[in-house]
Amino acid sequence: MPTQGTDGRPTHGLGAAVKEVAERASAIMRLELELAAMELKRKVVSLGLGIALALGAAVMLVFVLGFAFATIAAALATAVSTWLALLITTAILLAFALTLGALGIMKIKKGTPPVPEQAIREAKLTTEALKRDGR
Repeated sequence: MPTQGTDGRPTHGLGAAVKEVAERASAIMRLELELAAMELKRKVVSLGLGIALALGAAVMLVFVLGFAFATIAAALATAVSTWLALLITTAILLAFALTLGALGIMKIKKGTPPVPEQAIREAKLTTEALKRDGR
């Protein structure tokens, strides 16, 4: 049977209070999850837009690079014949590509196999130290 509380409202006992607290906590959790979902959606949209803009910039950079080498070839064509200017520019591009390729292959070889060797070595040392101290 409900009794009068100190503020004049009837109280319904401990069970009702626990139920109300649980309902409010559940409502707060739902609102927090909804807020998190909205925030995540906003960030994903921003990230997607940023990636799209960066890809657009990369494509434009490829065109800029092409026009830069065309400018080099045109400048060389004022001193030598056009075909020789284009050949020189092609040789420059080939040397640049071969250098980047060689550097890339060296980095790939350095990074393979992708195993955390130092962490494994440290784990083995730790295991050995624990076995020695445990005896």
